[in-house]
Amino acid sequence: MNKMTQRTKNNGNNGNRETFGKWLFIIVVAMFTLFIVRFAYIAITKDVQHVNLRSQAEQIYTQRRTILAKRGNIYDQHGSVLATDTSRYTLYAVLDKSQRSADGKPLYVKNKKRTAKILAKYIKMPESEILKTLSKKGQSYQVEFGSAGANLSVAKMQQIKAENLPGIGFIATPARSYPEGEFASQIIGMATPQITNKQTGQMTLVGQVGLESYFNKKLTGKNGLRQDKKDVYGYSLANSNRVVKKAVNGDNIYTTLDAKVQHIMENKMTRVFKESKAESMTAVVMDAKTGKIIAASQRPTLRSKKDPVWRNMLVQDVYEPGSTMKTFALSAAIDSGHFDPNATFNSGTWQIGGGKVTDWQTSGWGVISYKDAFDLSSNVGFAHVEQNMGAKTWKKYLTRFGMFNKVNVEGMNNEVSGYSAFKGILQQANTAFGQGITVNVMQMMQGFSAIANNGKMMKPYIIDKVTDNQGKTIQKVTPKKVGQPIKASTSKKVVKMMEGVIYDQKGLGHDYQIDGYKIAGKTATAQIGGAGGYGNSDSSYLYSFVGIAPANNPRYVMYVTLRKPHNLSKPATKMIAEVFNPTMKFILSRQKSTKQKNSGIVKVPDMINQSSQAASDRLNKKHLIPVIIGSGQRVKRQSVASGQPSLINQRIILDTGGEYKMPDISNWSSDDVQKLTQMMGIKLKEKGSGYVTKQSIKANDSVKKSSTLTVEYSSRH
Repeated sequence: MNKMTQRTKNNGNNGNRETFGKWLFIIVVAMFTLFIVRFAYIAITKDVQHVNLRSQAEQIYTQRRTILAKRGNIYDQHGSVLATDTSRYTLYAVLDKSQRSADGKPLYVKNKKRTAKILAKYIKMPESEILKTLSKKGQSYQVEFGSAGANLSVAKMQQIKAENLPGIGFIATPARSYPEGEFASQIIGMATPQITNKQTGQMTLVGQVGLESYFNKKLTGKNGLRQDKKDVYGYSLANSNRVVKKAVNGDNIYTTLDAKVQHIMENKMTRVFKESKAESMTAVVMDAKTGKIIAASQRPTLRSKKDPVWRNMLVQDVYEPGSTMKTFALSAAIDSGHFDPNATFNSGTWQIGGGKVTDWQTSGWGVISYKDAFDLSSNVGFAHVEQNMGAKTWKKYLTRFGMFNKVNVEGMNNEVSGYSAFKGILQQANTAFGQGITVNVMQMMQGFSAIANNGKMMKPYIIDKVTDNQGKTIQKVTPKKVGQPIKASTSKKVVKMMEGVIYDQKGLGHDYQIDGYKIAGKTATAQIGGAGGYGNSDSSYLYSFVGIAPANNPRYVMYVTLRKPHNLSKPATKMIAEVFNPTMKFILSRQKSTKQKNSGIVKVPDMINQSSQAASDRLNKKHLIPVIIGSGQRVKRQSVASGQPSLINQRIILDTGGEYKMPDISNWSSDDVQKLTQMMGIKLKEKGSGYVTKQSIKANDSVKKSSTLTVEYSSRH
């Protein structure tokens, strides 16, 4: 009985197992079938929860890259680069110890003390501070070094990179390089990187001021796009589809500036500005026959280390010009038939319109002629001149000379036009000697062009042409006559009177005489007004000079202003002459050489990597003067780029690297001396004008990087 009961129980258990097994089998088969159907559906439709897998895969394995367009360059008229693209770098250090290369090498900062010691040599941050940054707690991945590790140049980045420090890396940012530094910086302007795509963080250079801003759209160009399909490991797939949209580089801007003239003028301005401790200073050179601006600058500049100025003083500052306005009053009086140079008046003071006009020499010079009034710069004399021709006639000529309208020089934004209320007999008379009327520099330059160019007034311009990225000219600026305020005969008479200011015994412009050339000009000393009226101290004046040369066949106009100098250890006329004379002499001597030699211009050959002897032989054959510096065997740099035009007998400095010895620079021009010191990387101090007569580092003496070369110039050599 017990056995039968046991047998019955066993049969029941076996039956349950069989039933469970059958159901388990059915469930497994059903699930498997479901998976097969699902996978088949996905394979056919490529869709999961309304997400297209094909599209998703392409997004993961297709890499899209922006091909950045190169921003166009800005050049001088001969093709020397004034602005070009570069990169700036931000230094960072990886601290995450899990970062290793494929072969196990550490990609993090392993030796913090050594790293800090080496980095301290290259960035302006103490070794202790660098170590502290590298040892910060809570920094799990990487750290940066603030302003000390930001905005690093390519050269600095390469120096640090050469140290092979594990864990040290760089983030590149697009940047703009201005090889000439302060060179016409208010005209060239500035471009800075800005985020133009928030999703990708992409940065693009954007012009802020000057030509960089004015021509930003033309300079920027258009970015391209590249798409590459890659496998899961990041390798490009063979024969994968690739779509390329080529980048279109920006257009190039060619200015009318002449780098050689600009360099001489800038260098002299820097010295005078520092010595005089002036509030500001401007200087412009223009070809009066065309209106082409050959050189232009200001102090302080956009790139001044101390208190940089963002505005362009040539068009954005207005001021009372003082006695240079007498050239326009004289022109108007002669042209309208109201000027008798031999008539006389009583100088010193004159009561007029309920006020008083006073000469700079308050006692006057007694009874003098109107010709003497121009030579001696008599305010009383020119108040009479204005009254003799009448306020209505005088204002008509002011308008003809463009004094109340903007010049609108292409490339110079935000111009502020001059103004005069021109009300009342006294104020109307005052405008004839440059008080009670304001102007900007470009208004004055435009007016001066008529005096120097037989009465034809030319619009000043700073842009020569614009070319596309293939070098094709897409815009060419041509000279534009904007009026004829005076007759040609009047122009000649005014220039002759201006010549008297420089050479007559009574003239005030003797400091502006240049040996071998005739100069015409006019000096000015304008009181600067304020809330309390006009000041009387030496530092309350705007000193200026306009020069026209050569006086016997006018071609060039140069205008210099010096505002509120606080150190007049020598007369303002001598200070301004230190800028005007060497700049104008260089222009005139070059013009003379060009006329004499006619075809005496040669293209400078490429001498890079040639032996110094071979390079010297090539230059001698082209009648150029080679100057070899450095102890190296082959030429690494040359002072004038290959393909650039050069006058016969011009010096070409060839740098071979290594150790430098000072050459004999007797009778060298300031331009050549500046190039030499720039190539040697040493400081320069200059005294006088003309050609070198003394040099502080003797010929064949060794030159160190810390050296300062002091040279003295003389106008006779």
